[in-house]
Amino acid sequence: MSRPHALLRAGFPYLKTIGMRRVVDQPVDVVVTDDLRVFVLCRNEGLDTGVVKIARVSWDDENLGDIGALGSGEGRFTWPAAMLLDADQNLVISDEALHRVTVITQDGEYVRHWGEHGHGEGQLDRPSGIAFDPDGNLYVVDTMNHRVQRFTADGKFLAAWGNFGDGPGQFNMPWGIHVDELGDIYVVDWRNDRVQKFDSDGNFIFKLGSSGTGDGQFNRPSGIAVDRHGDIYVADCGNDRVQLFSQEGRYVQKFVGDATMTRSTLKRTLTANKKYFRVRESAEAVGLDAAKFFSRPVSVRVDDEFRMYVADHWNFRFQVYQKEAYPLSEDEVAPPLRAASTGSA
Repeated sequence: MSRPHALLRAGFPYLKTIGMRRVVDQPVDVVVTDDLRVFVLCRNEGLDTGVVKIARVSWDDENLGDIGALGSGEGRFTWPAAMLLDADQNLVISDEALHRVTVITQDGEYVRHWGEHGHGEGQLDRPSGIAFDPDGNLYVVDTMNHRVQRFTADGKFLAAWGNFGDGPGQFNMPWGIHVDELGDIYVVDWRNDRVQKFDSDGNFIFKLGSSGTGDGQFNRPSGIAVDRHGDIYVADCGNDRVQLFSQEGRYVQKFVGDATMTRSTLKRTLTANKKYFRVRESAEAVGLDAAKFFSRPVSVRVDDEFRMYVADHWNFRFQVYQKEAYPLSEDEVAPPLRAASTGSA
């Protein structure tokens, strides 16, 4: 699929919400399979022991149980950060605390892990975002080493770039990453409040964003996705929103959340908890707008059907939106307007 010359944007409506507290517990990432099975990486940091699990939810919001557990042994996690599907449809998960990448099956069976703590080539210090390139190599955001590293799918070191700073190609605690179908790499530079784009060799192309709350500005951005049109989606976590940019880096629009209550919440919470219903009834008297909005959206994913999935971290759910845009060829778009002449011929 080639990228369109231009897009006729018709809208980006809210589609649905999936998940609820106790099932989707403080989600940090989501993977959706081709048959719409949903895997939600959950990391609850509010308890002394912590809660780590991968919730399995159907597209219709049915709880299918969970896999994964807290710990440091094989197939366990302490501080997971990001999750992908590999070529074998296994789940690939980075773990900040264990400084490693773990692979498990969709049934939770341990496959392998790799990585060790350190600052040398191939070593990791709190890895976070992960992304496969078109050749199947894995890029890992090495957060506390302020760099990006590239590995084979089984963990053999290939290359690295980046160091601490705020110049082009430098990072200050980078977090999210995406590699598009062309091989270009987008890195969320968390503490620098920006996104940087690189070619497949790590050469700087451009940056977008600055610190702030305005359109196109960021407050501790975390996740990123790029769709097949080239549109760039950034989870602007500290500003409780997701922002959309064109492939040239031009600001397009923002999403602040438009959730409704899920069917599972209606069935399992309201009908089983009379006190909760009374609290919600009281809240309705003063308005429920706040219940619609994102609260610390950590990651954003976009599938091949242009559905956007947002991990709504502090609301214990993820929200789904459907892009409506129509590709236009060059002959369907008028050429750029010529600048008006300011002088005589």
